[in-house]
Amino acid sequence: MRKLYFLLPGTDGTFACGGLWAELKIFNLVRQICSADVVTYRQREEGKLFIDDLLKEKKLDDVIFIISWGFHVAQLAAKLKQYNVVYHAHSAGYRFNLRANIPIITVSRNTMGYWGQKSPNSLIYYLPNQISDEFQNLGSERDIDVLVQTRKSSEYLIKELIPALQKHCNVMVISSYVDDLAKLYNRTKIYLYDSAEYWAQQNVSEGFGLQPMEALACGCQVFSSINGGLSDYLDPGFNCYKIAGYSKEYDVQRILKVLECWSPTALSEQFFADYRSASITKRFQVILDELNNFFDHKTHYPSNIQSLTSRRMLQLLTQRIFGKLRKKYFQV
Repeated sequence: MRKLYFLLPGTDGTFACGGLWAELKIFNLVRQICSADVVTYRQREEGKLFIDDLLKEKKLDDVIFIISWGFHVAQLAAKLKQYNVVYHAHSAGYRFNLRANIPIITVSRNTMGYWGQKSPNSLIYYLPNQISDEFQNLGSERDIDVLVQTRKSSEYLIKELIPALQKHCNVMVISSYVDDLAKLYNRTKIYLYDSAEYWAQQNVSEGFGLQPMEALACGCQVFSSINGGLSDYLDPGFNCYKIAGYSKEYDVQRILKVLECWSPTALSEQFFADYRSASITKRFQVILDELNNFFDHKTHYPSNIQSLTSRRMLQLLTQRIFGKLRKKYFQV
């Protein structure tokens, strides 16, 4: 089993975000299976390896570099082209292509479908993000009618829907880091999440959307957008409600109706089982076994399947057009 190096730009300061926490969660789970370390490449941090120092070592055939920071992937893939590299894909839509010798692990089926089309000759796997065990319904008193986190929220949600709801119920708007999010969700009846506008501005997709799932696990009724990775597990009318539905007035009407006869979500723990640590650890073990076999194979055999490059697509289009012309004019 090769050692894993998780490449991150840094683990604090400007790099602190949901994607970083999700990657560090997977890193901590992986250490139960094999040897793994965090390696930074934008800032040096005490107690952590730095990429330029690491690459000075001559023998790195027995390691796998895990790259994940979307905006840096193309640069890192080029820098590490002689090594064993895996792309841990969260969001989709970044404007880069990957060689077939870089396997892809995706956090959602939405992202998996994207790479299945864009990089059909790559090995592709599905490994969802982890929902921590503290996110569960504690049956406690709920004093917050509606909860909203401003980060990633649409202008409509913050400037129109929230002011309208504040006339009717107790709305809490969070704009800073929360130490105990599970506790806050357990105080909340309805959680609102609307990230479609945010990700459209970034020109990439919602990779997974952990917050609505965490809120569901804590018993909240969830009104959410269904973009990107959210479509993996959200099912409007069955386990959530679609937010920004037609008009502000209709949203207010539906939210107040749910609030009037509120009860916690009735989802069983089985619904969340695939996203808990035990399931993810087992799944990662299977993926790691396949990756190690692949990198063994790669040392002896080159890739020989034609990629879907622009030139290849033009060639296929030309063949299809000429094929239709031959069929039309030369066959009886």
